Amino acid sequence: MTERWRPNVTVAAVVVKDDCYLMVEEQPADTDRPVLNQPAGHLEQGETLLEAVQREVLEETRWEVEATGYLGVALFSAPNRTTYLRHTFLCSALLEHSDRDLDDGIIGAHWMRFDEIERLASIHRSHLVLEVLRQHRAGLCAPLSLIIES
Repeated sequence: MTERWRPNVTVAAVVVKDDCYLMVEEQPADTDRPVLNQPAGHLEQGETLLEAVQREVLEETRWEVEATGYLGVALFSAPNRTTYLRHTFLCSALLEHSDRDLDDGIIGAHWMRFDEIERLASIHRSHLVLEVLRQHRAGLCAPLSLIIES
């Protein structure tokens, strides 16, 4: 019997404050150059999607956030042949914990305007970075009640 294929489940956050987005500059293990991404990471065993997105944002940016909406799900096949099922949430920034260390591989967290992010498209982690920002800017956001977690 062959092993069953499973995509990697990830979460990402579009965090908005004062017309800026919270972005992460990171150094992926599989490349030699930094990339720009939303705070994002893998769902861990035993956690809900909402818990995962809050944890990932805190670990990668030092910001405590509250999810306020659901921007959707994307199936993404990365150049390394890994497939990701990425759930993206709209979040509000609550509190920065400036005394915390950032996750390994994170160079820094930056508040950026949309036009700045758009100009840096060549260094985005994937095309999803701009796609979810455009979705947010178009007002395409579902309520969290669509997420069923038990």
